[in-house]
Amino acid sequence: MRIIGGQYRSRIISMPKGVEMRPTQDKVREAIFNILGDITGCRVLELFAGSGAFGIEAISRGAAYVTFVDNNFRCVETVVSNLKSLGVGNDSYNVIRSDAIKVLPKLETGGEKFDIIFMDPPYYKELSKKCLISVNSYDILTPVGLVLVEHFKKDILPADLNIIRLDQERRYGDTVITIFRRRDEKYQNSSLPGNV
Repeated sequence: MRIIGGQYRSRIISMPKGVEMRPTQDKVREAIFNILGDITGCRVLELFAGSGAFGIEAISRGAAYVTFVDNNFRCVETVVSNLKSLGVGNDSYNVIRSDAIKVLPKLETGGEKFDIIFMDPPYYKELSKKCLISVNSYDILTPVGLVLVEHFKKDILPADLNIIRLDQERRYGDTVITIFRRRDEKYQNSSLPGNV
């Protein structure tokens, strides 16, 4: 898998061996970052990180800090290996081996706030919906933050939660990217850091 844009453009990253994965296609990842625009200075959380492709792409494009979360030790090892192979500084990321839902209260307790939360859970057991509802339950999103969910076209996600609300959806074949934004009315027209 290759990095599409930014500082590490065209560099290749490894996939975890012996792990059944469904990596985000290059065209979908590129479309996501086109939607996000300038993410310079953003803090990013990647849940179900896998190879870390989304978070590494974010670092390549100027994100200030990325927290990667995956419960598979091979995925965690691969994320760390990919970051080191690119020469990414230790002060730019944190890699956590944990269940995506169980890590959320710990992030809140630690005072973590993210501008972008990205999740790409396996396409079964309504994990997208469960994880989205859990993200909505913890105060880990900045006032101008976004939550992006990559999911199967037949997955139905709640459109309106108490903290976040549906902003837009984009479909790419069987894959849908659903974007949620904080409900805060006073921040309704605000942008991510770097986006004007």
